[in-house]
Amino acid sequence: MNFPSNLRYTKDHEWIQLDGNVATIGITDFAQRELGDIVYVDINTAGQSLEAETVFGTVEAVKTVSDLFLPVAGTITEVNSALNDKPESVNNDPYGEGWMIKMTVNNPADVEALMDAAAYQASVE
Repeated sequence: MNFPSNLRYTKDHEWIQLDGNVATIGITDFAQRELGDIVYVDINTAGQSLEAETVFGTVEAVKTVSDLFLPVAGTITEVNSALNDKPESVNNDPYGEGWMIKMTVNNPADVEALMDAAAYQASVE
């Protein structure tokens, strides 16, 4: 499995990459493997300001639907609309084309408090 060291991770298997106060968020390689073939991503929270650990959408696999949890508080500014036509991008490239949202983070220091790659890897092995 892949655990990029430039990302931070949550216990709910989301990853976050911070650039200034703008974050890109998706689900981890571990999460997409556990879910199986992803057939639909449903995110209707663009423009909303949400608290950390709030559900920001769902991801539907062949056998299950799973909630997506926001790693930190902030405002969702963009949803990856390419996932409407190609939800399998989450399986094929979870840290690249399979990203889910971009957001403006209220407090960038909150991102640093999340797990680094080593801690996340230890939590799933």
